[in-house]
Amino acid sequence: MIKRTLYFGNPSYLSIKNAQLTIRLPEVVSSVSSSEVEISVSSSEVENPTQYKREALATIAIEDIGIVVIDNPQITLTSGLLQALQENNVAVIICDYRHMPQSLLLPIEGNSIQQERYDAQLAASEPLKKQLWQQTVMQKIKNQAAALESLNLQSDYLTPLHRNVKSGDTDNCEATAAVYYWQTIFMKLVPEFKRIARIQGVPNVTPPAPNNFLNYGYAILRATMARSIVAAGLLPTLGIFHKNRYNAYCLADDLMEPYRPYVDQIVHQMVDEMGVTDDMTKEHKAVLLKIPAIDVTIDGEKSPLMLATQRTAVSIVKCFNGEQRKILYPEL
Repeated sequence: MIKRTLYFGNPSYLSIKNAQLTIRLPEVVSSVSSSEVEISVSSSEVENPTQYKREALATIAIEDIGIVVIDNPQITLTSGLLQALQENNVAVIICDYRHMPQSLLLPIEGNSIQQERYDAQLAASEPLKKQLWQQTVMQKIKNQAAALESLNLQSDYLTPLHRNVKSGDTDNCEATAAVYYWQTIFMKLVPEFKRIARIQGVPNVTPPAPNNFLNYGYAILRATMARSIVAAGLLPTLGIFHKNRYNAYCLADDLMEPYRPYVDQIVHQMVDEMGVTDDMTKEHKAVLLKIPAIDVTIDGEKSPLMLATQRTAVSIVKCFNGEQRKILYPEL
């Protein structure tokens, strides 16, 4: 079953009761906007209808939740709720004052045979990790080419490039593909576009649009992948390629690479329909928060992206165990 992604952007009090996430929204007049949180509150769901203008209440089963996004400094979460969310492997994302995802909370224990899988991951040889990274880059470039084709953009340069990726991508085909890809994908909508993940030396300034949309979408994708990695019993910090002493999610950054073009397609459509703006509106977030539920094709079958990331994570476990030599990635 696909898990739900919940977004909270209004002041609220979140707690747990009877294995249900309980939401209290003070000073609510009519209902909770669907763009603010993935539920609505009707008068039948309010404990005391006569008090409806002062406080509204609704509940959601913890077991139905996959990701929770907290985007208001006036939101209170009880420790009991956080414990229940972690027991159910729910990824909790905290946003900063710019309303951009800032931190990610995941459980320490996500699998019953975690120690065994840690051992296999730590024992993975360098040649194996280089081969797995080769597969990752090849599929990323193939998906980038498919994304350009779907947007009626020229992709001839990328199509043969993925075949030239060597073990460990020693020729850095990923970077070569990225230069062409980012020069092409927004060329008609935003001719001056340059891909900027962050502005060096200025941590509190958001890069110009549509980088803000891409960064937000990638943060949701990263949380989805990290959740699947933990559930598979792997260490999200220990990557097959990415290595950074300050990065707790190197493996998530590795495995999400072939999924990025799906986010790029969504952002391209957003810019085409809504225009370019440095402000992240509720409408923008509503679209990007649906990323875990979009359909992708993996191993010849259609699947929600969240379930596909789980299959990817399980497949790399099998690679570490020597049961197979190929990671399962989606094909765009």
